[in-house]
Amino acid sequence: MTVLQKYFGTEIIRAVLFVMLALLALFSFFDLMAELPSVNKGGYHLAHAFAFVFLGLPGYIYEFMPIAVLIGTIFVLAQFASNSEFTIMRAASMSTWKAGSMLAKVGLVFVVLTFLFGELISPFCSKWAKDVKMTALGASVTQEFRTGLWTKDLVRENGLEGSIVGSRFLNVKEILPNRHLIGVKVYEFDINFSLVREITAARAEYIGKNVWRLFDVAETGLPKTLTAQDMSSASSLKSETKEMVSEITPDILSVLFADPDRMSAYDLAAFSRHLADNKQSSERYEMAFWKKITYPFAVLVMMALALPFGYLHARSGGVSFKIFVGIMIGMVFYLVNSLFSHVGLLNTWPALVTALAPSLLFLMMAMIALRYVERH
Repeated sequence: MTVLQKYFGTEIIRAVLFVMLALLALFSFFDLMAELPSVNKGGYHLAHAFAFVFLGLPGYIYEFMPIAVLIGTIFVLAQFASNSEFTIMRAASMSTWKAGSMLAKVGLVFVVLTFLFGELISPFCSKWAKDVKMTALGASVTQEFRTGLWTKDLVRENGLEGSIVGSRFLNVKEILPNRHLIGVKVYEFDINFSLVREITAARAEYIGKNVWRLFDVAETGLPKTLTAQDMSSASSLKSETKEMVSEITPDILSVLFADPDRMSAYDLAAFSRHLADNKQSSERYEMAFWKKITYPFAVLVMMALALPFGYLHARSGGVSFKIFVGIMIGMVFYLVNSLFSHVGLLNTWPALVTALAPSLLFLMMAMIALRYVERH
C-alpha cells in the first residue's frame, strides 16, 4: 500500500464513520420518540424501547452506507481541494484513473461491510428486535389480521418429495413470539382442487425437519364424490397429537411479517422459490432479492460521484457548500432508489433491471460530471 493510498483510506474512513454516527444518532432519536407511546403498556418498559431502537441500528447502517460514503468522501476531497493538496497530487502525476482506483479500493471495504450488514447482521437484529417487542407487549404477530394468517403449500406423495398430489391451505389465528401456533386450521385439496380433508388443532409446535406437531386435533376426511345428500360418508377422527409434514416452516411464517428490505438475500431467494412453486406472486421478493445483491455496489457509484468535487477550486464553493450538495445528492439517490422499486413493482419491470437502474443512472451522472471538470 502506497503512502497516498493509505492517506486517502484513513481520511475517508474517518469521515465516513463520523457521518454514519451523526445519521444513526438522528434516526435513533426519531425511533425512540416513536416508541415512547408504547412504554408501560403490558411489560414493555423504557429498557425494551432502548433495546428495540439499538437493534434497529444495523438496518440503518445498511441503508445509509452509500449516503455516508458519498458525504464523507466529498468532505475529504473538498478539504484536499481547499488546501491545494489535490492540485499537488495531480501535479505529481496522479491521473484521474489513479485517483479513481484509490477511491475504488477504499470503497471495496465499504462494499464488504454493507453486504455483511445487509445479509447477516441486520436480518438477525431485526428479528430479535421484533421478538423483544412482541414478548414484552405479550402480543402475537397476527393480531392485526381479522381472520388470522393464511398461507399455502403443496402436498406430495412422500412428504417433501415425490409427485404433487394436492395443495394445502393453512390458517393460523395467532403466532406467539416463541413461534408456536394457536388456532390452526388446515384445508387439503386434491390435484383437481376438491376438498378432501379438514384438520383443526388447538395449537402446533415445530419439531424440526419440516414437521409440525399438532395438539387437540380434529380431522374430517371427505370423499372425492361428496354431495349434499351424502354427508354421512364423511369420516371424523379426533386425536391428542398428530404430525404434519409441510414445506411451511417458522422461518417462512416469519417472512410473511418481515419487511423484505430487512431480509437476507438467502431468505428472499428461498421464499421466492416457495411462492413460485405454489403459483403465487413473487415479484416483490424477487425485486428485494436483486436489490439486496446490487445495493452494496452503490457505494462505488457514490465514490464516483464524489470524485469530481476534488477538481473544484475553493472559488467554486466552500467545503460546507459541497457537503450540502453531497447531502442533496444522497437524498435524491435514496428517493430514486425507493421510487424505482415501487414503480417497477407496479409496472412489472424485470427485477434485475429495476434494482440496477438507479445506480446506473447515477454512475452516468458521475461520468458526465467528471468529464466536465476535467475539461474545465
